[in-house]
Amino acid sequence: MSKVLIIGAGGVGTVVAHKVAQNTDVFTEIMLASRTKSKCDRIAEDILKRYNVKIQTAQVDADNVEDLVALFKSFGPKIVINVALPYQDLTIMEACLQAGCNYLDTANYEPKDEAHFEYSWQWAYHDRFKEAGLCAILGCGFDPGCSAVYTAYAAKHHFDEMHYLDIVDCNAGDHHKAFATNFNPEINIREITQNGRYWQDGQWVTTGPLEFHQPITYPEIGPRESYLLYHEELESLVKNFPTIKRARFWMTFGQEYLTHLRVIQNIGMARIDEIDYNGQKIVPLQFLKAVLPAPEELGENYTGYTSIGCRIRGIKDGKPRTYYIYNNCSHEAAYKETGTQAVSYTTGVPCALGAEMFMRGLWKKPGVWNVEDFDPDPFMQRLGEQGLPWVEKFDVDLEV
Repeated sequence: MSKVLIIGAGGVGTVVAHKVAQNTDVFTEIMLASRTKSKCDRIAEDILKRYNVKIQTAQVDADNVEDLVALFKSFGPKIVINVALPYQDLTIMEACLQAGCNYLDTANYEPKDEAHFEYSWQWAYHDRFKEAGLCAILGCGFDPGCSAVYTAYAAKHHFDEMHYLDIVDCNAGDHHKAFATNFNPEINIREITQNGRYWQDGQWVTTGPLEFHQPITYPEIGPRESYLLYHEELESLVKNFPTIKRARFWMTFGQEYLTHLRVIQNIGMARIDEIDYNGQKIVPLQFLKAVLPAPEELGENYTGYTSIGCRIRGIKDGKPRTYYIYNNCSHEAAYKETGTQAVSYTTGVPCALGAEMFMRGLWKKPGVWNVEDFDPDPFMQRLGEQGLPWVEKFDVDLEV
């Protein structure tokens, strides 16, 4: 149908590149760009061997609007898929406006010098994208992404009113490393060391970092201690589904992971401010990222599953209803298909699928939108076919 340009060559970018290459009836020309072109070249070589599909590669500085605009105008993509760093969302959105490209990402913008997670900076672009006749789709990974589409699907088909929403995210896999993060360590550690937050009766309630936790049972995995965090999709979901009285997000962490995390914090390696070292300015967390295993390199020996879903309580036809929709994804299957682990896979598959929805004209309207602003049905119909089958359970004990 048209050209697509992917920015970012980490684990998620790898999966996105594989998935668009598997759907050349939709994506007729593909370019993968990153600050480090050699990463793109390696991914392109693998894809050529697997699918006999040629991907163009390029070097780009995603912090530089002029650099991005030059690349966009040269290649001429219909849509830009941003799987770079969240710090770079706004520069890429700005470049899309200047070059006349549509936009899609998987995570909300974060300032580089502050761990602050909200959509306001990107929602502020709505009128400019609308006036330009361009579409920007935000948060199209798994969580955010599928978590919001699941919620929209539940609202459309299974509830008259949704009252309680709990998004539950479990990684029951083992990468056989002493310590590693499943996506960019700089982003991962910032996220989980901040205060938690959840929606309750029309207002946000703040908690201490990992203060609240409880065991939650995950299908085919069993009970895992799950910790209340803030996650950005809660902000858009309570806005778009105002009958929700309480919305929370839970994620599992093993004790060994938490012990390492406490040590990292206690010795100052989780700091995001600059320090002076031998006359050079360095950010401790960025240095830590450089010495930890890269998330895209974890897949080879990864075993086990992820399990991510939505547990919802509400009313249908005047009667109480509980509903659980989820996906379980195998790390080993993800590695066999794409050379990555399941956390990257579950983010990259919905991202590529969201771009397909845009290309097919199914998710396409001028402005800046979250995924739940669109019809969930065509996305859900294709999700299993693209590698993430989903399971529904009705009137079950949700535990939360």
